[in-house]
Amino acid sequence: MPRRTTHAETHKLQHASWLRAAVLGANDGLISTAGLVVGMAAAGTELKTLLLTAAAGLTAGAFSMAAGEYVSVSSQADVEQADRATEERELAEQPEHELRELTGIYQARGLSPELAGQVAQALTAHNALGAHLRDELGITAHSAARPLQAALASAASFVVGALLPILVVLLYHGPRLTTLLVGATLVLLAVLGAVAAKLGGAPMGKGAARVLFWGALAMGASALIGKLFGTGMVG
Repeated sequence: MPRRTTHAETHKLQHASWLRAAVLGANDGLISTAGLVVGMAAAGTELKTLLLTAAAGLTAGAFSMAAGEYVSVSSQADVEQADRATEERELAEQPEHELRELTGIYQARGLSPELAGQVAQALTAHNALGAHLRDELGITAHSAARPLQAALASAASFVVGALLPILVVLLYHGPRLTTLLVGATLVLLAVLGAVAAKLGGAPMGKGAARVLFWGALAMGASALIGKLFGTGMVG
């Protein structure tokens, strides 16, 4: 008798929450810290000040990302909890109405009225609240908001992204530091964009191109401001 094997499916949505936070944090850490260093370097700042600027940017940025992500995802969690409470109350007070509502949802998805009613009754008997959260509100275990997880992912990935500009400044003391830093940042941005697109099921080239554009724009603006202010101070 052939042995049955279990097929485990992995979907992109399962990684959406932490992947979004991690990629956003790394990109922001890399772009913002590199932009700070490029701007200061273009102004003719000495090495010690460059490192201090980068370290301050890393620290402030990591906490800012964590706080922002935590507040944002916590707001989503609050909405989900409120919706859950509403559904629990409606199921307790109006079970027949909720059953008809669930039946209507399945009919709208293509089931016949008879089959939709049978499915609604079966799922209601099994887990009425879970059925309404999933099929009426779109809340599942994979999509549920996790504020702390998102905050930690954002902060950690920001630090990882911000380390590249700091390492470049620490390890390279020669001429054309700005050029080297911009080049290294753009390469890593392209890699991050491509990897994020790959994990998300999107074209890698498109993912790399969009982060490259915004990264180059940010560093170009920073370098221009640093050059203008640096020239002004020297003159």
